[in-house]
Amino acid sequence: MPDPDDKDWTWVLDRPCPECGFTTSAVDRHRIADRLLAATPRWRTALSAADAATRPAPTIWSIVEYGCHTRDVHTTFGRRGRLIQEQQDPVFANWNQDETALEKRYWEADPADVAREIEREAVSAAGVFSGLSDAQWARVGRRSNGSVFTMETLGLYYLHDIEHHLHDVER
Repeated sequence: MPDPDDKDWTWVLDRPCPECGFTTSAVDRHRIADRLLAATPRWRTALSAADAATRPAPTIWSIVEYGCHTRDVHTTFGRRGRLIQEQQDPVFANWNQDETALEKRYWEADPADVAREIEREAVSAAGVFSGLSDAQWARVGRRSNGSVFTMETLGLYYLHDIEHHLHDVER
């Protein structure tokens, strides 16, 4: 069995992110899908930059690499949200983000393709977080490291990731 997910940003559910300012308590769960979709045009703009494929420093991803990661975050969290709605207390498959970046060769991606893929995956995933009843928002799933998420906390955690990386590329 693979090692459990070890990148743990669940603390953003309890306190503001000091880097991007995201505060979960300020987000109405019924607005998660809208905010996910609102990020898409900003990604399109960022990815249209002439230097979108250039790393600002050797250890900092380019806009294209952040964009590929964002696309895959949409895919992963859409899948996890669907699991919560379809199964009783599912355990999410591990996702090693660093391995994914290498396997998919993020640095070689075409920025225009990535922008279209982000939009497609954002629309698909946002639909999972739309029109939910109180009971659906309360359904749970867990990461292999034991972190338990309700649909609401999963959505907030996910939204932070999307908005945080926009903060990274728009600085």
